[in-house]
Amino acid sequence: MTAPASNPALSIVLPAHNEVALLGSTVTNLTTGLAARGLDAEIVVVENGSRDGTLRLARLLAAQMPGLRIVSLPTGNYGAALRAGFRAARGDIVVNVDVDYYDLAFVDAALALVREKGAAIVVASKRAAGARDRRPLLRRVLTYGFTTANRLVLGMQVSDAHGMKALDRAALAPIVDSCVTAGSVFDVEMVVRAERAGLVTVEIPATVAERRPPRTPVWRRSVESLAGICRLRVRLELERRRTRP
Repeated sequence: MTAPASNPALSIVLPAHNEVALLGSTVTNLTTGLAARGLDAEIVVVENGSRDGTLRLARLLAAQMPGLRIVSLPTGNYGAALRAGFRAARGDIVVNVDVDYYDLAFVDAALALVREKGAAIVVASKRAAGARDRRPLLRRVLTYGFTTANRLVLGMQVSDAHGMKALDRAALAPIVDSCVTAGSVFDVEMVVRAERAGLVTVEIPATVAERRPPRTPVWRRSVESLAGICRLRVRLELERRRTRP
């Protein structure tokens, strides 16, 4: 990865909450892969509420890697971390990945779609035709249920909104600023708002495997996410009524 100029072509946003075990290898792999591609890129690590040395490790890595920047939030919140990372990113294209889920082949494909096809947002879908989801059965079933609820409750057009995404920063900046939710529903809201705004949204099949067990019990996260999309539906409907002639 070349040291980024003041405005790099690409930003990688990487939320990190209690990720001291994986953060070093993930940042190293991303840095090596970006450098091999000759990309003018930065990595923005968004540490949020960690208690295990993640912030200290991130700062040590940043001292060694000129293309690495750190944003730190006091409370653990995935959606808030994504929002802060998108706002801090300086790249023309912004890609978000997770410490335990990243794929540079997705970055390659997404960059081409944004640059050559005019996509405003590219989603790596675990539910698209051709996707390879190697996670345990329970997690695959819950993903199916959650994405189905997103379609039924919110009218979301893509088959999956969680996970890796690539954004045209200029096009998505006002969408990010308009989002009101946090937690696991933030990226759902962002995708739905982008679709409703008429932005070009594309999905490509993802390959995903579980590198470690989930931090939060999946039943609890499922209940919280379902409640979140129901609240979002109410919020979007109220906004629609206020703006209706």
